[in-house]
Amino acid sequence: MEASSSGDFVVGCRLAIKTTLGDEFEGQVLTYDRVSNVVVLQDIGQAGPRRNLRFLKANFIKGFTLLGQGNDPLDLKDPYIDINILQAREEAAVRQAEAEAERIGVGVTREAQDIFDALSKTLPVRWEKMDIVVMNEVRVGSPYLPENVTGGPVAANERVKKVLELERRRLQSRVSQLKGPCQ
Repeated sequence: MEASSSGDFVVGCRLAIKTTLGDEFEGQVLTYDRVSNVVVLQDIGQAGPRRNLRFLKANFIKGFTLLGQGNDPLDLKDPYIDINILQAREEAAVRQAEAEAERIGVGVTREAQDIFDALSKTLPVRWEKMDIVVMNEVRVGSPYLPENVTGGPVAANERVKKVLELERRRLQSRVSQLKGPCQ
């Protein structure tokens, strides 16, 4: 039986379907779109929050058998929502957003932010007002040059100066490449 000649699929119907490609499965109709001739089916026998959906062109259905009428799969009165999972996802998203916000300097220049971003790739950094604090010991103050590096043990101070020098050179070469030879 060709599906497109049998009329519309009714939401909630449970069907055993054979496709023109030889696949056989059971599914419950979630929706049918006449214009695109696509039926959306939810695999039968799955419980819990994760379910497999199949989007199938109706003309690929070789035949089907009506197994019965199930409950409305889109009934909003009885949704399966795990509040604990939702709250955990929300908390993770808020933590991520807060961490990203802490990485943005307030009242600093674009160059300062670029230096911070570059340093953060190799060293642990954070903003403290307009200073970049590296490894919780070394400070880099405006205008963020090697001579503006203070604090921390000598070895850490020298390492930050070296990384800062290299990053400034890298940023400078990027800027000069963008400007091109004519400017």
